[in-house]
This record gives sequence, structure tokens and C-alpha cells, in this order.
Amino acid sequence: MSRVAYVNARVFTASDAPEWAEAIAVDGDRIVAVGDASEVLAAAGLGAEVVDLDRRLVVPGFVDAHTHLVMMGEALGRVGLTDARTLDEIQARLRAARAADPDAPRLLGRGWLFDSVPDGAPTAAMLDAAVADVPVYLDANDYHSCWVNSAALAELGITRETPDPIGGSIGRDADGEPNGMLFETAAQQHVWEHLAAQATDEDRDAAVERTLAAYLATGVTGVVDMAFDELGLAAFRRAAERRGGRLPIRVVAHWFVANTGDEAANLAQVERAVELARDVDSTWLRIAGVKLVLDGVIDACTAAMRHPYADGSNADPIWPLDALKPVVAAADAAGLQVAMHAIGDAASGIALDALEHAIAVNGDRDRRHRIEHLEYVDRADIARLAKLGVVASMQPVHADPAIWANWAAMLGDERADRGFPWTEITDAGGVLAFSTDAPTAPHEALPNLYIAATRRSALDDSFPPNHAEYAVPLADAVRHATRDAAYSCREEHVRGQLAAGLAADFAVIDRDPFALGDASLLEAHVVRTVVAGRTEYEADAGEAERAVA
Repeated sequence: MSRVAYVNARVFTASDAPEWAEAIAVDGDRIVAVGDASEVLAAAGLGAEVVDLDRRLVVPGFVDAHTHLVMMGEALGRVGLTDARTLDEIQARLRAARAADPDAPRLLGRGWLFDSVPDGAPTAAMLDAAVADVPVYLDANDYHSCWVNSAALAELGITRETPDPIGGSIGRDADGEPNGMLFETAAQQHVWEHLAAQATDEDRDAAVERTLAAYLATGVTGVVDMAFDELGLAAFRRAAERRGGRLPIRVVAHWFVANTGDEAANLAQVERAVELARDVDSTWLRIAGVKLVLDGVIDACTAAMRHPYADGSNADPIWPLDALKPVVAAADAAGLQVAMHAIGDAASGIALDALEHAIAVNGDRDRRHRIEHLEYVDRADIARLAKLGVVASMQPVHADPAIWANWAAMLGDERADRGFPWTEITDAGGVLAFSTDAPTAPHEALPNLYIAATRRSALDDSFPPNHAEYAVPLADAVRHATRDAAYSCREEHVRGQLAAGLAADFAVIDRDPFALGDASLLEAHVVRTVVAGRTEYEADAGEAERAVA
């Protein structure tokens, strides 16, 4: 195994002490020293390779603690619509994509925002006006609803007689006909399952390779997939086989468990996760737990709230507490981590109730369960979360002011002033892990940190800060995206910090936002990503020169 000394750097360790160093010594896949150049060179020993980093910033490898790997790779190959802020622009992009690939059997897009559509009410007719000859499937920015054209409704076999699934709904017009919108489990069961059936292993392999390359180029050395299934598992096993049994990033996964309405069927899904947690457990690919989606999203008024939305509507939880309790208790008893998507305050309350039930049934111990998103959460539940040791897994990029208006409008009251309350959670003693939830948002780590540290937009700097009182200092933001993200998957003793004995996972950044200011994060680039001591990404000379120009 090779020994390397990385010197002449600004090393942010993400440890409490020492917080800063100037060099790192690596032996094989481990760090053997972090400190000043003389001690690091001595630890590396005679014959070690010496790499001069030219005073660049080094941080622990980012751990994207909530992502969707195959979906992210698929999304990177679809028509991007997040910055298409009018219906005319959405339609223009669809027409252009159709013209560019006239033989494609269907047109796929992603990332559109409700407030880019007239009255926030998309219809199939709007898409038919752009592309009518093939099915069009457009995932919303939050991936909790899908907008389709008439050809897609026909391909899916959705008619006025098609019933709404548990936890979802088919949008309908005043006459009861499907209107082109599929919400929550209706999108999952009709669109996602249909498209998955059309895709081949080669398609999924290509998606995985896009994801791996994209993450490595942005300094991500580990991820936590939050909806793993049989197809995703097979795809990542193939990716490892192509590389002699290893992957270029560390993958921890939570097995997706859907509410079928039948307790026995729900528990059978947990048993499958238990089996996989035993059988899939390596340095590179590990099944850690289960993932349950308790509610939807605020933008579509499908998140479960304790009080109605501005239009008087509300949403029932996808997992009522009575159905949730036995599943959480069974997963907890088996030693699995339980991760629950809960965006509304009613949903997060239900999640905590279920975890308290599991503790009462199974006894007290270190569990490391998680709640995902927590976009609006009751103050009393923040105290409960901290007391129970539950990790708050949150995504700064979802708080970008450029996509905030519709979120706030749906609540329509003072609740919008407490969205994404990161500092309330840490002040209460809770652990906060940052992630991106790609592909519902951009996967890049550095813009995510910019939003965390400023509450400003990484998409459009004309917007004012979004409740700046909830911003976190940059050093804490990096810790939440490295050390605390590793903690969220029970690997804080393996990685997430730069210290002797830990994994040699780190990213080299071309400029130092600690010295230059938070805004430089939007111009910064990763020029080297090291995973287990191996350089898995290095910007070529032209890219590196452009990065520092």
C-alpha cells in the first residue's frame, strides 16, 4: 500500500481539536497523521510520495446523507426544468428535446416548480400543446408528483375509473377525468414502476456511472441512499463487480418499505431488509436500515400538517400511527436504523410517537434512528427529537429562497417563518446531518453549504436571505455535511473527520471560503477527491486552471 504526504495545505479537520492543520499523511486507506508539515513527513516516512497542494483547502469527504442514487443518474439524463420559470419556457424545452431525439418512445423531464405553472395547476393539455405524439413524464422538483400528457395517461391506462392508491391521488378535472397530475404514491405506483419496467440493466448501469462520476467531481466520498430496492441493489453490485469488488464511493442504503395496507405484507418488507442487512455489509456497500415515507410535501399540500393549508385543505399521513408502530418496532428490534420522511409537523409527531413506542417495546439502547426533511416541525417535537437521540436529516438546498415562494404561500401564515429551523435543532442538543436529496435538488456539496451558511439562494442572488436567523456558521455547516452525516449512518468512528486512524477520505478545493467569505463557495471547485487513500477524481489541468481563474 502506498504512503503519501499531502503538504502545503489548509486542512479543516471537522474535529473539535485540532480544527486546522497544514498537512496529512496517508498510509494505504488510512490517515496516519494530521498536523504540521514536519510531523506529517516524519509519519509518512522515507520514500513516501509528497504532494504539494499549493495552499488549497482540504476538507473531509462530503457524505450526502440522503440521496437517491439510480434516480439521480436517470435525472442527469433528462430534460432539466427547475430554472424554466414560465409555462412557455417549459413547453419550449420539451419541443426542443423532442426535435433533438425524434425517435425516442417517450420524453422524460424533471425538476419543474409549481409556481412556474399558471395558478400552480399543471394539466395534461398544457403538455399536449408542446408534445402530443409520445408520452411525456415530468417529475416535479420534489419528486412527490408527476405531470404527464394525454399520451402518458393512455400508456398508463389511467381513466376516470382508476382508483386512488393508498397515500396518493390522481388529479381530476371538474368532470372527474384525469387531468395530468399524479400525486405521491400515484406517481410512484403508476409512473415510476412503469418506467422502471421499461428500463434495462444497461440503462440503470449508465445511470449509476453518471451518479458516481458526478459525486466524485464534487468531493462526495460517501452517500446514504434513501429508497434502495432490488433493482438498485443489483445495479450497484454490478458496479462493484466491474471494479473488482469495490466502489469509488461508500454506499450505505435504507431499504424502502411501502405501506400496502396489510400489516403482514409490511412486516415482510422489513424481514427482507433484515436479511439484506446481514448479507450486504461491506466497506463499499451496506444495507443499514429501512425508509418509510410518512407524508408528502408542502409545495403540493400533501405534507401532513396539524393545521390546514392556506386553501383550507390538509393531507392524511401515508402511514397512520397504528400501521406505523408495528413496522418501526420490528425494524428497531432487529437493530435496523429507521429513517422516516416527515415534512409536516403532524408527520414528524407521528414519527416520534412510533419511535417512543419502539423504545417502550424493545428497551433503551443507542439506536441512531432518523427523521428526514423536518421542513416544518413543532418546537416541542424538536425537544423530543433531541431527547430520543434522533438524527435530524435535512437539506439546505430545499430552503433556497429562489424556490421558497410557493412553499410559504401554501402555509400562508406564521408557520412559514419557522421553515427549516436548523439552529433550533442544534440549540436543543439534536444532531443535524446535511444532505441534498438528489435528484430533488442539485447534488453539488458546495452550493448546499452556501445556502446553509447564508440562507441565500445558490440559484439566483437577487433574492434576499430566507430567515437568516437559522443560518449556521460555515465551520458547522461543513461538520453537518461530513462528521455529523457520517454519524447519521453509524460511521463517525470510521470517517467524516480528518484524524489519525480514520479513513483517508477527503476533498481538495481550489479556494478557501473560510478566508475569502461564504460567497466564494459558489465559485469554488473540487480539484481532487480521495477515497480510502486513492485519488478517485482529479481535475485536468484545464479545469484546474479555470477553477482558480
